[in-house]
Amino acid sequence: MSTTDLHHLGVAELAAQLKNKQVSAVEAAQHFLARAQQHQHLGAFVAINEEATLAQAKAADALIAAGQGGRLAGVPMAHKDIFVTKDFPTTAASKMLQGYQSPFDATVVHKLADAGMVTLGKLNCDEFAMGGANENSAIAPVGFAEPLPVRNPWNTERVPGGSSGGSAAAVAARLAPAVTGTDTGGSIRQPASFCGITGIKPTYGRASRYGMIAFASSLDQAGPMGRSAEDCALLLSEMCGPDLDRDSTSLDHPAEDFTLQLNDSIEGLRIGIPAEFFGEGLSADVRTAVDAALKEYEKLGAKLVPISLPRTELSVPVYYILAPAEASSNLSRFDGVKFGHRAKNFADLNDMYKKTRAEGFGDEVKRRIMIGAYVLSEGYYDAYYLQAQKIRRMIADDFQAAFKECDVIAGAAAPTTAWAIGGKADPVSNYLADVFTLPASLAGLPGLSLPAGFGDGGMPVGLQLIGNYFAEGKLLNAAHRFQQATDFHLQRPAGI
Repeated sequence: MSTTDLHHLGVAELAAQLKNKQVSAVEAAQHFLARAQQHQHLGAFVAINEEATLAQAKAADALIAAGQGGRLAGVPMAHKDIFVTKDFPTTAASKMLQGYQSPFDATVVHKLADAGMVTLGKLNCDEFAMGGANENSAIAPVGFAEPLPVRNPWNTERVPGGSSGGSAAAVAARLAPAVTGTDTGGSIRQPASFCGITGIKPTYGRASRYGMIAFASSLDQAGPMGRSAEDCALLLSEMCGPDLDRDSTSLDHPAEDFTLQLNDSIEGLRIGIPAEFFGEGLSADVRTAVDAALKEYEKLGAKLVPISLPRTELSVPVYYILAPAEASSNLSRFDGVKFGHRAKNFADLNDMYKKTRAEGFGDEVKRRIMIGAYVLSEGYYDAYYLQAQKIRRMIADDFQAAFKECDVIAGAAAPTTAWAIGGKADPVSNYLADVFTLPASLAGLPGLSLPAGFGDGGMPVGLQLIGNYFAEGKLLNAAHRFQQATDFHLQRPAGI
C-alpha cells in the first residue's frame, strides 16, 4: 500500500505496517499532518506542532529499528484539548486558557507516548467539555482566525456531537487513526454515534484523570475513539491502570490487555433491552437501525432479554444538578490571579474577578456555573444537591438489578442522528439529547458506542452497549464480533 492510502488503515493494520517497516513513522505522521491541512474546513484541530510531531515520529522509528518499539510504536493519534500537553498548547477550548502551555503531560498522554504513539495535535471540543454539539468552542481552529463550530464529515451542515466533537470528526474524516476523548455524561459515546465511529468510556477511575482539566470530578473519564472496537481495545489497554500517587479518583485496579477477549464467542450472551430506551423520544429512523443491529446480534447467538431501568428519565435532572455543582467548584480556580486570562482594566480585586470571568467564560460555562452555585447555596443544598445524590445511587442500583438478568445492556446511543448546526438553540433541548448516555455515567459504568447503521439523510446511528463495572473486555468483544459480521464501521463519508 502506498503512503497515499495510509488513512484507510485502522490502528492494528497501520501498526503492522510500521513494525514490518513497510512505512516509517515519519512518513505516517507527514501523511496525516497533510490530511489535517487538507480538511481544515471541518475545524477538528485547534493546535498542530509539526516539529514536535516529527521529532516523536523519528524517536518511534529509532525504537522500531532497534526492535524495542511496542505494538503501537509510530502510530499517529491526536488528543482532545482537555488533556494538558507540554508540546502543544492546552486551552480546553476556552478564552480563559488561550495560549496556555503546560509544563507536563497528562497521565493518559504520557502512557500513550510511552507506548510509542505519535501526537499529531490537539482537537477541538466544547468549552471545558460542556456541550453536546461542539458549538461552544471559543478557540479558532487551525487555519481560521475566529472560533467556529466543528463540522460533521458526513454532512458539514450538521454537528459532530459533543463535547468530543473534534475527536470524532477527526477519526470519521480519517485525519487520525484514533484519538482520545473524555466522557462526563456521554461526550465520547454521543459524538461517536453521530460520526459513525467507535468510542468507549471505561469504568470510572480506570483511566487516570491527572492532567485532564476538570469539569465534574465524580463523572469525568478518559477514553479512546477509533474506527473499530479493535482500535479502541489497543488504545484502552495502554490508557488504563492505577495512578494512585497523582489521582485521588484512580482505582487500584491493574491494567489489562483488552485485545485478548476480542474473539471470544458471544453465543448465549444475554443482552438486556431496557423498555425506557425504546420509548416515545426515540426517532423512528434510529429505532429501525438499532432494531436491525439487535437482530444481527441474535444471528450471532446472543439472546435479547427485556429489562427495566425505571429511573432513566430522572438521569437528566440529576446530572444537570450534580455536574454544574461540581463545575462551579472546579472552575472557581480560573479567577485571573495565578494563571489563565486576566482582565486588563479593573478597579479592585473583586472587579478583576468579575471582569476576568465575564470575559473568559462562554455562555454555556457561565450557565452551568450559575446553576451549580445555586444548588450548592444555603437553603437549596438539601433540596436539590442532596436529593440528586440520593437518586444517583438509586440509578446505580437499577443497573445492578438489571445485571442479574443480563450480561450487557443495549440501546441507542442518542435519540436522534446529528442535527443541523444551530438547530438546538435552546439549551434544554441539547440536555435532553443525553438521556440514554447519562445513566451509565451517573453509575460510573463502562459504555461503548459502535456504528450500527444509518438513519434519515444517510447519517450514522450508534448502538450503545453498557456493561457492569470492569466489563470493558466484554463490551469490546461484543462490539468486535458485531463488526466482524457487518461493515458499518468501514463506511466513510463521501470525499474522504
